[in-house]
Amino acid sequence: GLNASYADRYPHELSGGQLQRVCIARAVACQPEIILFDEAISSLDAHTQVQIMDLLRELKEKLGLTYIFITHDLSVVKYFSDDIAVMYLGQMVEKAPSDLLFKNPIHPYTKALLSAIPLPVVGKDKPKRQLIKGEITSPVNLPDECRFGKRCDYVQECCKKGNPQLREIEPNHFVACSCV
Repeated sequence: GLNASYADRYPHELSGGQLQRVCIARAVACQPEIILFDEAISSLDAHTQVQIMDLLRELKEKLGLTYIFITHDLSVVKYFSDDIAVMYLGQMVEKAPSDLLFKNPIHPYTKALLSAIPLPVVGKDKPKRQLIKGEITSPVNLPDECRFGKRCDYVQECCKKGNPQLREIEPNHFVACSCV
C-alpha cells in the first residue's frame, strides 16, 4: 500500500502507519505461515488503524496467513479472528470462537474487556461499564488460587481453593472460573 518512492526513505521520515506497513511488508516477504502481532495498531490513529486492519485482512485471505494477535482491544481481534483466547497474568481464562465470545462472555475479565470497547451510541443509554477494581496479583509469586480473584466482583470461597483450569462449558467454549 506504499508508493515505491518510500523505499529510499529513512524510518524517521515515515509516519506511524507507514512504518507499520513497512514492518508488515518485511514480515510477509519472508513467506511465513504465521505472523505474531503484539499491539500492532494500538499507537495509530483510528483512520490508520482501519487501513492497517483492512491490509492485514486482505493479506490473510490472499496469502493464507495465520495471525496471532496480542492486544487488549478485543474489537480489533474480532475483526481478524476465528477464535479468541483471553489471558490474565499469563493464564488463559477464556477461549471461544470469536462470535460466541462476543455473544456470551463468561469470565469476569472477558466481560470487563468487552465492556471497555467504545461504542458509537448517540442519544441512547450506553451499556454500563464493568470496571475492574482491586490490586493486580503479583506475577512474581502467584498464589494457588484464582489469579483474578482479588479484582473479581464475584469472588467466592471456592476461588481460593486452587487456580481454576480451563474447562469446556459448551462446545468450543472454555473458561477457567470456579464460579461457572
